[in-house]
Amino acid sequence: MKQITVLIFLFLNSLSLFSQDDKNPVKFSQEFRKISETEYELIMKADIHEGWHVYSQHTAEGGSLPSEFSFEKAGEDYELFGETTESETIVEYSDVFEVDETFFKENAVFTQKIKLLKPNVNQVNVNLFYQVCKEVCIPADHDFRFVFDGSVATKTNGSVDERSLAMGSALKLDLKNKELLNNVGEDIGTGSGLWGIFGLGFLGGLIALLTPCVFPMIPLTVSFFTKHSEKKSKGIANAMLYGFFIVLIYFVLSLPFHLFDSVDSQILNTIATNIWLNVGFFVIFLFFAFSFFGYYELTLPSSWANRMDAASTKVGGGIGIFFMAVTLALVSFSCTGPILGGLLGSTVLGEGDVATNLSAGMTGFGVALALPFGLFALFPTWLNSLPKSGGWMTTVKVVLGFLELALALKFLSNADMVGGWGILKREIFLGIWVVLFVLLTLYLFGIIRFPQDGPKAKLSAVRKGIGVVSAAFSIYLVVGLFNFSSLKLLSGFPPPHFYSIFETESDCPLGIDCFKDFDAGVAHAKKVDKPILLDFTGWACVNCRKMEANVWSEADIYPIIKDEYVLISLYIDDREELPEHQQFDFKFDSGRIKSIKTIGQKWGTFQNINFNAASQPYYVLLSPDLEILNNAVQYTDRDEYRKWLLKGLQRFNETPVVSGE
Repeated sequence: MKQITVLIFLFLNSLSLFSQDDKNPVKFSQEFRKISETEYELIMKADIHEGWHVYSQHTAEGGSLPSEFSFEKAGEDYELFGETTESETIVEYSDVFEVDETFFKENAVFTQKIKLLKPNVNQVNVNLFYQVCKEVCIPADHDFRFVFDGSVATKTNGSVDERSLAMGSALKLDLKNKELLNNVGEDIGTGSGLWGIFGLGFLGGLIALLTPCVFPMIPLTVSFFTKHSEKKSKGIANAMLYGFFIVLIYFVLSLPFHLFDSVDSQILNTIATNIWLNVGFFVIFLFFAFSFFGYYELTLPSSWANRMDAASTKVGGGIGIFFMAVTLALVSFSCTGPILGGLLGSTVLGEGDVATNLSAGMTGFGVALALPFGLFALFPTWLNSLPKSGGWMTTVKVVLGFLELALALKFLSNADMVGGWGILKREIFLGIWVVLFVLLTLYLFGIIRFPQDGPKAKLSAVRKGIGVVSAAFSIYLVVGLFNFSSLKLLSGFPPPHFYSIFETESDCPLGIDCFKDFDAGVAHAKKVDKPILLDFTGWACVNCRKMEANVWSEADIYPIIKDEYVLISLYIDDREELPEHQQFDFKFDSGRIKSIKTIGQKWGTFQNINFNAASQPYYVLLSPDLEILNNAVQYTDRDEYRKWLLKGLQRFNETPVVSGE
């Protein structure tokens, strides 16, 4: 009991790390030195909080992320002399990555010499991408702006120029009835939606149980606890404790994401909609899929599992059981890793509080994985009813492989829409899905095979049943290719209808006329004397597409939005750069400065400072005079949304809603 108490104390102590006031563990400053009329030395400094460290540009590959500088218009306005030099660094061996890592503690100084190529250049912009670590690691970036006026910099760190101040002030609205925002309306993504995410994780854990990495471990582990304990009750208690530690481990894995959210309210949105991160997810999921197809095996370094196993044997007791649970998590990674990747992908693709969703999903996954160890310890005779390991587990892995490919395509679609590439239009996306599920159907009926498949055998009724479901889903997708009103079951997953290979009347949801600039929309609302439906949305926002397809499209809601409101849709993840004269620095009340360079950054900051929100979808009803007409709502059902729209109209028109409405 002492060992368990110590372990729980250590765990609770680790949770306190996430409440510490380390929101800005690195403070930056800058200066420059004029060498000649055309040559300058740029000096970038970082003061690092105690206990944190930042990685060098030259830290070893295979370890933590190195610092990386991007010099805007280098080679065009100026040229770089040599590499960016660094102050003194520390080199230590990482047991996690098994490489020597190079990093800074307390402070870092980077220096870069440049030569101006044009006489009228008086500003150099530098972006630093870096990773700062303590017990967790946070990826971040910082912009340096060096402004030359003779030999004096007109802008220093921590301040913004008058133009930026004016543009930043223009983002702040003088809202009336702002107290209504304190009561955000129903959001399925935070209430029952959390149970949905938990259920999704639980389902993933159940699927993981059926894989060859986990399934054979169930009878072995339960037998170990029940047969190697002096008393039956102690064996049951140990098995239950083992299950508890499995849940705890997967929950703890989600905690670093909460720290990301505390750094910047927009950071998780930025991560989720980053073009190259989505492309990276696409490649990773392809890698996962082909491992499930049997072309190679995914494993973590064997030394990790060996160390955990040795620790569990050496320590014994409650702490030993904890290390046994960690060992299970490590040795089963080749099967659970891709499923956990799918869970991470699902929460990233979803909206609302990504970190909270991930914690719910990971907890559900851990509960499902732990459940049989407790149940079979309580009822050991049930072990006799377990099916024997065999080829059916290979079938499970291949089916998961096809599902990984389908999910991978969603990440590529996100990057395509956010980047405006126009590669994966709706019809192409659905066409590839049709091919994938036709191939899955052929596999389930034994027509195509994979390297890990054993000798041909009679197909089970379950496998044939799943094959029929896959065939039916393929037909459903084919119908959706030619009928835009179908595929409501998949709403939010394929690209929206207006993202089509065919010419559409509007690039707004459901063909409704909309404005994508707030000021232009307000001006039109004043002209036509109509209230405003302010829609904070995103190209990669799954729940936004669900609301448009399942709620906005309803016969008693669509006309209200189309005819009674002026729709302003602001895309938070739009990566299109603003014209240079519209780019500026925004200074928050906390003193943090954020560079506004893209359309999405502008509207994301606009949402944050005026409505204290960072999630999408997020809907606000306004009068043209910026009076809030109702509380804000997020992802909700059709009945609640209709009532919400009508109540806003009632307040705008100052007339009662007709009975029965």
